[in-house]
Amino acid sequence: MSVDPVGAGRLTRPSSTTRPRAVGLTAAALLAVAALAVASLCVGDPLLTPVQVFDLLRHPDASTASIIVHTLRVPRALLAIAVGAALAVAGVVMQALTRNPLAEPGLLGVNAGASFAVAVAFVGLGLHGFGTTLLFAFVGAGVAGLAVALLGGVGRSASVARLVLAGVALGAVLSGVTQALSLVDPAEYARIRVWEAGSLAARDTPVALLVAALIAAGLVLAVAIGPGLNLLVLGEDAAHSLGARVARVRAAGLVAIVLLCGTATAAVGPIGFVGLLVPHAVRAVTGADQVRTVAASLVAGPILLLVSDLLARTVVAPGELSLGVVTAFLGAPVLIALVHRRRRPS
Repeated sequence: MSVDPVGAGRLTRPSSTTRPRAVGLTAAALLAVAALAVASLCVGDPLLTPVQVFDLLRHPDASTASIIVHTLRVPRALLAIAVGAALAVAGVVMQALTRNPLAEPGLLGVNAGASFAVAVAFVGLGLHGFGTTLLFAFVGAGVAGLAVALLGGVGRSASVARLVLAGVALGAVLSGVTQALSLVDPAEYARIRVWEAGSLAARDTPVALLVAALIAAGLVLAVAIGPGLNLLVLGEDAAHSLGARVARVRAAGLVAIVLLCGTATAAVGPIGFVGLLVPHAVRAVTGADQVRTVAASLVAGPILLLVSDLLARTVVAPGELSLGVVTAFLGAPVLIALVHRRRRPS
């Protein structure tokens, strides 16, 4: 039994009848993440076996294979796990806050804010380093999220409709300005397009660890507000009557979304559909409980991104597809199916 740490105003008790099944599914999912992570370390040029990878991890040397594994593939796998979890959990929180199953983190203008900030860094300031990109993208995502919160409101008088409209409007404005900045300099436009396509490549271990630490903080916050989200999805009036601190839950949710989606976008570029696809796939198993959905998304998100990255690296080998293209290819049919289902009369 646990107490809601963000003011949901109730005690939560896990069901003993579903515990064995949940433990089995969790173990299977964690094994899948581990297997996919090992596959990510093996795939590429040179192609390695799992035995070779484990040997290089335990006994690094000066060989080309060891350098590639430690400096390129390990950070890539770590980023895939962290970013997948971040985007998936951000999608769960976003859908709970807006009570819209078609919502995804970009709806709050976070991706548009990050893209705008990167365009300013590239075109306006002539800065191209990855550290600069990470900093500007994160700041842009945070400022965009704060602006949406101020426009939509986070107090008791705020409404979901105002929040969504503010995010869509700000995202449209920032996207238009970003396109205008991109067209000023064709060379910088090409750089921006490469970043916006999304990629896990060319990231070193310190960057991956920094990103993982920031995302971990956002994940802790998202897990903490899970019970509050369970009440918020019932509607604000019902949540108030059940003792939930709606303003506090909503504000914490916005911070979690900005921290998770902003860090992920800053690290690898805007990756679409993960925050839409994973929550719906997870709810088929966990049901509507937001606590279980958040917990399951922590594992399902990395699975999706690791699979997408493996496809991006193997489908057109020795070339590589953009990660955003692969996730869009996987997520677009799901979005179409969801829209079609919601158009059916009850």
